[in-house]
Amino acid sequence: MRTVTIPAAVIAGALALSLTACGSGDSGSGSGDRSGKLVVGATPMPAGEVLAYVKQHLAKKAGLDLEIKEFTDYVLPDTALQDGTLDANLYQHKPYLDDFNKSKGTTLSAVAEVYLPPMGVYSKKVDDVTELRDGATVALPNDTTNEGRALELLASKGVIGLKKGAGANASPQDIASNPKKLVFKELEPAQLPRSLGDVDASVINNNYALDANLSPKKDAILVESAKGNPYNNVLAVKKGNEDDPRVKKLAVLLTSPEVRKFIEDKYQGSVLPVAAG
Repeated sequence: MRTVTIPAAVIAGALALSLTACGSGDSGSGSGDRSGKLVVGATPMPAGEVLAYVKQHLAKKAGLDLEIKEFTDYVLPDTALQDGTLDANLYQHKPYLDDFNKSKGTTLSAVAEVYLPPMGVYSKKVDDVTELRDGATVALPNDTTNEGRALELLASKGVIGLKKGAGANASPQDIASNPKKLVFKELEPAQLPRSLGDVDASVINNNYALDANLSPKKDAILVESAKGNPYNNVLAVKKGNEDDPRVKKLAVLLTSPEVRKFIEDKYQGSVLPVAAG
């Protein structure tokens, strides 16, 4: 995925804006008011924690009044962004956003890449994905892009083979080879950590793994590589709001050296910053 960049001149201009332009207001501004609070939706971990760090340590100095609303699913933050309840959100990667726009008719736009939450395979029964028994059951996220991402991760280790060109939208129907005759169980992403006692392995999105006290670095039996990974999480807005000065300020802060250090120190490799300010 192509990295979303912000020109240096725009960054400088955003940071130079006064409190009058982007300061505190009396209410949230999901209705389109660009002079009040910036209302940002996020899943609790890691997005909510990263935004909380920005709010507590960086936003006031930058003249940004930030309000964070947390969601525990992947659909509501985008529908709320589209209907104006939110000004921005942080929780999803670009392929998911693009698929959501296509399937739901929304007009959402990525404005900055922030971090990579690597997807991992977890199991209570084996210590290596190659040790899965014949006929083992593997749980997968049931949304299009994350299911394809999960299958690509399994294919990277040779556990399965995918049809040529299946790509990020791969489904179990695109499996070309399955030597262990694995059985795939499609679940809502939030249910995946709870499935570990009922399946042989589960491919779990990073935020739900962290919510369940699972560390991709320490607990996963297979984890994505950061190199060339297209699944960096992005700050997103409704199309037409990319130039909102508050959004530009937040994008600058989220890709700053301070936030990069926070991510590195707090997550110890379980979440990876992708850009420095």
